[in-house]
This record gives sequence, C-alpha cells and structure tokens, in this order.
Amino acid sequence: MISAARLAIAFGFAGLIPFLVGTLAVATCPEADTEWVELFYIYSAGILAFMAGVYWPIALQLDDGCHYPLSPVWTLLISQLFFLTAGLALLLPLQGQAIFYPISYLLLYFVDVRLMRLYWPTWYLRLRLLLTSVACLSQLVVAASFVMG
Repeated sequence: MISAARLAIAFGFAGLIPFLVGTLAVATCPEADTEWVELFYIYSAGILAFMAGVYWPIALQLDDGCHYPLSPVWTLLISQLFFLTAGLALLLPLQGQAIFYPISYLLLYFVDVRLMRLYWPTWYLRLRLLLTSVACLSQLVVAASFVMG
C-alpha cells in the first residue's frame, strides 16, 4: 500500500503539469490569443481554492479547550477568504489576475508556514515550498508572456 506522503507528493507533482503545459502554451503560442491565458487562470483559481479547502478538516478537528495558533473560526475564515477571492478574481481583467494569483499563492504558503506549521509534517512544508515556487514561477512567465505578447 502506498503511504499518504508518497501519494500527496505524486498528486502534488501531477498538479503542476497543467501549470507547466499552460505556461509553455502561453509562451510559445501567441496566436492563441487569450484562450490559453484564461484557461491557465481558471486552473490557478481552482488549485488555490482546493489548497484553501485543506484547512476545513483541520478546523473541524481542533478542540476548543486546547491552545492552537489559530482557532477553528479563524482557520475556517482563512479558508473561505482564499476560496472566495480565488473565484472572484476570475472576474478581474487578465492583468489583474496576473497580479492576484501569484500573490495569493505566496500568501497561502505564508499561512501554512507561519500560522499552520504545527499541523503539517516537515516533508509537507518542503513539498509546499517546491510546488508553490513552480506555480508562482509559472504565473510570472505567463504574466510576462501575456504583457509582452
């Protein structure tokens, strides 16, 4: 049986494939107009919302009598904030999305490392750093290609 860590790593790397394919498509196919850019940001919104959703099971397991860095209420509010803004940002012009999504990915990583670090195993935080770095680099390449194209 495969361990949860190996499964998370495999799914994490698989989740980078659309970022990398989207980045390559935007950077090499300027004739595709904005279709690839729009698809890229739709995927970005979905992954951001998905990653924010991992806070729900944590919040539901928190015991009110214990002292944690974040209360269940704050954990759920942070989750909802990222979820809602990920979807609402799709209503922004593409230039706004180009700014919003990399900043949001970095903020989500900050929440994991600073506010939620006690909940995550060390390997997960290392994985998140790698995945967030690749996602943000992809975001920057897409933004640069779109602006220059």
